Amino acid sequence: MCDTLIATKPATANNTAIFAKNSDRPPNEGQHIAYFPAAKHSAGSSLKCTYIEIPQAEKTHAILLSKPFWMWGAEIGVNEHGLVIGNEAIYSKIPANKKPALLGMDMLRAALERAETPREAVQVIIDLLEKFGQGGNCASHGNSMYYHNSFLIANADEAWALETVDKQWAARQVKDVYSISNCITLDNQWDMASSELVDLALQKGFVKSAAQFNYSKDYSDFLQTTFSRGRIRRATTFNLLEENRGNVNIQTMMGILRHHDNEHFDPQTTSLFSLDVCAHAGFGPVHVTQSTASLVVHLDKNNPLIFATGTSAPCTSIFKPFWIASRASSLNLGPVPTSQTDSSSIYWTHEKLHRATLLNYPERIQTYAAERDALEAKFIQGALKLQSASAKERAEFTNQCLAESAAAEAEWLKRMEAVPAKKNLLHSMAWGGFNRKAGIGD
Repeated sequence: MCDTLIATKPATANNTAIFAKNSDRPPNEGQHIAYFPAAKHSAGSSLKCTYIEIPQAEKTHAILLSKPFWMWGAEIGVNEHGLVIGNEAIYSKIPANKKPALLGMDMLRAALERAETPREAVQVIIDLLEKFGQGGNCASHGNSMYYHNSFLIANADEAWALETVDKQWAARQVKDVYSISNCITLDNQWDMASSELVDLALQKGFVKSAAQFNYSKDYSDFLQTTFSRGRIRRATTFNLLEENRGNVNIQTMMGILRHHDNEHFDPQTTSLFSLDVCAHAGFGPVHVTQSTASLVVHLDKNNPLIFATGTSAPCTSIFKPFWIASRASSLNLGPVPTSQTDSSSIYWTHEKLHRATLLNYPERIQTYAAERDALEAKFIQGALKLQSASAKERAEFTNQCLAESAAAEAEWLKRMEAVPAKKNLLHSMAWGGFNRKAGIGD
């Protein structure tokens, strides 16, 4: 369960488009920031994606991804041309294909590697979808997730929403503000669509006439769409963007990604069927995933500025600045995390703070939330001043922010020990299971 947002230039405070996404995945699925340089490939060569091989492009662009460790693709990414894409799971009356094919995350990465503009990226995904199809398990290590995919695709000047069901699709260029979640949003408004989109709905009896066709209403699966709370979360993010239209900035987007519906939010007592934009795992059918990574991109046309957590739960995390020109070899990102705890991993080191905070969220988050915001404000201000600096200077600043974040989180973890933990039986049972699977002791 995820949420992806765009505020185009007219909707922002400084006329620069801003993109944001929470990647919601299983809590023990390590996610990391990964850089892949531009490359040339031999004509006729093939590319192994997560499950299947496809023809390789002769040239691929440099990309930065926030990436689950086990898959080839990613749920969020940016390329050297300032193209950014986020994907969402969506559920349909047409069952998701369980046979290995392309994951939505594979199509996302392929589009970033092969396209320069949002419109080109839309076409790359459509071509791959129609030729190879989408399908296969979208989770790993004993988890199972099968779904169709939607995408929000943007750069400094343009944004598109692309929503797919099996090999059917519809796409619309979006203006001002837009958001997608775990639901189809396009209804009957799109700029282009697959030739059989409406006819297939008629054949299957989803709708009585083409004139009545509504993509969201007629293709959506009621049960999974309802329990994922996709429409509710999408309404939340869209309304928050609308409320801030003309004044959206980097902190606005970070705040939306951290949004909890209840100002007195406590994950130990939340409803079994509730799920916020800032999602937390726990007990219940919709709490098997959580926000395991978050990304905000200030789409400066000349030099996109990326703020990524590289860690779970944006409300407990710090957004750090990155630039696409900063090679991974020059950044202190630590080892790639897996599904097992690792004290040398940024993801798993943060999990100590995150999981400790959950033991008494209302009181423990207050011990460091203000310092988190102040540190981020410092990082944002410093990063914006370095937009014209050399790649070396920017990499040095990123490493400084990574070090300051690690030191701050270590201090906050010590500080929380003075705040008593609380235990709810069902919540403790759920997290006890997560922790055992990750090799985390009591």
